[in-house]
Amino acid sequence: MTEPPLRADMFDELCPSDLSPVRFGDKWAGMIIRCLERGPRRFSELRVPLRRVTAKVLTQSLRSLERDGLILRTAHAGPVQRVEYELTPLGRSMLEPMNAACEWSAEHWDELLEAREATTPNRMVR
Repeated sequence: MTEPPLRADMFDELCPSDLSPVRFGDKWAGMIIRCLERGPRRFSELRVPLRRVTAKVLTQSLRSLERDGLILRTAHAGPVQRVEYELTPLGRSMLEPMNAACEWSAEHWDELLEAREATTPNRMVR
């Protein structure tokens, strides 16, 4: 059974993962892990919700996650080569701490926004 396609609006412009001070790997790693939590995905499928990421940066993030043992890259032979990425058991173990970080960020959203706005570099420093 194939999983439904990833939604293009899966990550809003003001996504809590952008605001959260808790990072899992590089800037995009947490979002990639979220995209893979329901099963394997092809690169082109990942590009839909991660449209703000260049192909080069997405490739670098995927390689980093693979090197760290969090995702598995599988190349399927055939007339048209197909590559899929999926979470390893180690990668899947990241979902629980990520859920906790997302809940914490949602709970402290207003405070995080206020802190960011207070330190915006729009003020002149002498």
